[in-house]
Amino acid sequence: MTTYIVVADAARARIFTRDALKLVEHDSLLHAAGRLHEGDLVTDRGADVHESMSTTSRSSGEENSASQHEAIVFAKEVAERLYRARVDNTMEKLIMVAPPRFLGLLRDKLDGPTTKLIIHTLSKDLSKASLGDIQEAVSDLR
Repeated sequence: MTTYIVVADAARARIFTRDALKLVEHDSLLHAAGRLHEGDLVTDRGADVHESMSTTSRSSGEENSASQHEAIVFAKEVAERLYRARVDNTMEKLIMVAPPRFLGLLRDKLDGPTTKLIIHTLSKDLSKASLGDIQEAVSDLR
């Protein structure tokens, strides 16, 4: 049985498969906007310096929504990749590893049948971890 293991954060998703306890990385999705800082996602709309200074605290909610929007866009992209794997009958089980916030977004974007394939989730950021570290983190999850 092929188990897919998705290790992701808001900027990168690594997709592994596990057959007979051997982990193999098959795909990597990158979302460059997920790496940007809040200020880089929201542009100054031609306001003068004094106006920018006075609206900084008010615009922080806007910045959070820009960052959140990019995370949602990427979660949808990852969910679509998992949907294709399920439809192609290459994924029989699914393990998801991501920081809590992104893990929630990803769960929200999965379709019902793909959600039913989830056997475990791990709230941890291992997106930049080595293959050995990821293998160790998911070795007991079956």
